[in-house]
Amino acid sequence: MITVKNISKSFGKEQILYDISLTFERGKTSLIIGQSGSGKTVLLKSIIGIHEIDKGEIIFGNEVYSAMNPKEKQKIRKEIGMVFQGGALFDSYTVYENVIFPLRMFSGMSEKEMDKRVEFCLDRVNLHKVNDLYPSEISGGMQKRVAIARAIVLNPKYLFFDEPNSGLDPKTSIVIDNLIKELTEDFNTVTVINTHDMNSVIEIGDKTVFIYKGRKWWEGTNKEILNSDNKELNDFVFATELMRSIKKS
Repeated sequence: MITVKNISKSFGKEQILYDISLTFERGKTSLIIGQSGSGKTVLLKSIIGIHEIDKGEIIFGNEVYSAMNPKEKQKIRKEIGMVFQGGALFDSYTVYENVIFPLRMFSGMSEKEMDKRVEFCLDRVNLHKVNDLYPSEISGGMQKRVAIARAIVLNPKYLFFDEPNSGLDPKTSIVIDNLIKELTEDFNTVTVINTHDMNSVIEIGDKTVFIYKGRKWWEGTNKEILNSDNKELNDFVFATELMRSIKKS
């Protein structure tokens, strides 16, 4: 479990997050939604330690991650898999080299063990015969799957995704959503997804958190979101679905 207790975050004089408390459970997909500029990306990056919070606590399991020094945080960070919005693959590395990179940096495995682990992860995300290709030689959806394979290669306890469906067509987005859900259940990870995609919320969101102007404005299940009387949430959901309809037409 990840527990977020009363965290706030500012950049200079501008406060971005206000007293947010959340819990994210193992084996569940938790989605963070909100308008651009609402603070959801800052929240995600604060949880994983890219941003230092101004106050509050972030607890991974029973360990207060936010109170650790940089050396102590390294142990937790090895248990975190992160998929950034653009995939963040190394353009000059092949698919195989991208996925094996964290193992060479952190695992201490033999080359044979690393090779076996890379093949397992690529197979798990349904990628075959692409080991020697470069990111520019494969589709956007395949690039996302490579990024996911790299994120799970160290067998993390915690998985984070920043807009995993950004730039993907609806059909490929469904494939990525289903993959994330399967990995969460199969590996029993704590999975947190930052997204604008309401289809992801409805289809795979065990829990959804709506961030509005830096505050936790609503929290509930994928079924409850459709029956909410929260005005700001309903405005966001309606606007998102309207734009989806316009793009499809």
